[in-house]
Amino acid sequence: MRASQRARGEDVALVDALLSADERRRSSGVRFDELRAEQKALGKLIPKATGDEKAELLRKAEQLKADVKAADADRDAAAAETQELLLKLSNIVHPDVPVGGEDDFVTLETHGTIRDFAAEGFEPKDHLELGQILGAIDVERGAKVSGSRFYFLTGVGALLELALVNAAIAQATAAGFTPMLTPALVRPQSMAGTGFLGQAAQDVYHLDKDDLYLVGTSEVPLAAYHMDEIIDADRLPLRYAGFSPCFRREAGSHGKDTRGIFRVHQFDKVEMFSFVAPEDSQEEHRRLLEWEKQWLTSLELPFRVIDVASGDLGSSAARKYDCEAWIPTQGKYRELTSTSDCTEFQSRRLQIRVRDGKTVRPLATLNGTLCAVPRTIVAILENHQQPDGSVRVPEVLRPYLGGRELLEPVAK
Repeated sequence: MRASQRARGEDVALVDALLSADERRRSSGVRFDELRAEQKALGKLIPKATGDEKAELLRKAEQLKADVKAADADRDAAAAETQELLLKLSNIVHPDVPVGGEDDFVTLETHGTIRDFAAEGFEPKDHLELGQILGAIDVERGAKVSGSRFYFLTGVGALLELALVNAAIAQATAAGFTPMLTPALVRPQSMAGTGFLGQAAQDVYHLDKDDLYLVGTSEVPLAAYHMDEIIDADRLPLRYAGFSPCFRREAGSHGKDTRGIFRVHQFDKVEMFSFVAPEDSQEEHRRLLEWEKQWLTSLELPFRVIDVASGDLGSSAARKYDCEAWIPTQGKYRELTSTSDCTEFQSRRLQIRVRDGKTVRPLATLNGTLCAVPRTIVAILENHQQPDGSVRVPEVLRPYLGGRELLEPVAK
């Protein structure tokens, strides 16, 4: 755990503080049990005693009562401190994860061909210009209505979102996932249990009056779906594909991606989520990555797969792979999907266990974005644009867009 904290660039001393608190929890628990046993034994003697002996026993009983109460308070305080410190610790990093910060990832593979727009004889337009030409994106009125980093999808933009969501759900369903429409508001226990009230807390919207949180991903309600349950081993793996609106403050991204809809406060997403036996989590992680690669390939997008470095992992992830699509006007790859192996981290916090014969133990949880809609629209518009501002529709989406092969500019 110390090595993991160090690799993440997080507080190593937290591990020792937790061990110390846990020792106090254990010792205070033993002390409480000893005093309670003594109290019970004394309680059996008092009815049989008389005179001065009984008076002395009653005096001892009063003292024991106070000692038991104090020991109980010490035990509860130590347990609360232990739990508080435990919730501050991130998951243990997988030993094969590259160590370092955001730029220390390892590229595992690349797919597709990056278009040479110069050879085609035109300068590519960015997604916002294309969105305006197509009558698909309106950020000005989004800002007027809701503020910066909000937007309207209009006309073919709205239809493109619905096509993406339907195609993504169709792929997930064909792969054996159960489609889910999930709540966008969750209780604190659900948010904390999935690890989003630690380092990611600054990006979470909280409704103080109701003490509810707006989810930044349907991973949260999907993880909490089986909270406080014991699942029979023969039901695993359990796979869900959740569709939900997602809300993020983007508190640490001031000045980044301010143009267009790449980084916004509200968006829709299709998320894959798996519950598996712990020994199967790495294999499931590879499966989720393959499904993401299948999806991006079907959209005919050039992309690469990276092994995310330890300092850039979310607190719940032991390992994470990102699929980054090429964005022509930015001249670089940008994250479109990601998949994380959270091992037993979330299930322990949410009390989700698997029963295998007489053994009951925590299971493993994994998540994988299949389609974060706005970023996917950005990639499609820019990579499939034509010189006149029209955009070629990938074949996989055509059945969900009435068979149209092109998104065409609207008349002014």
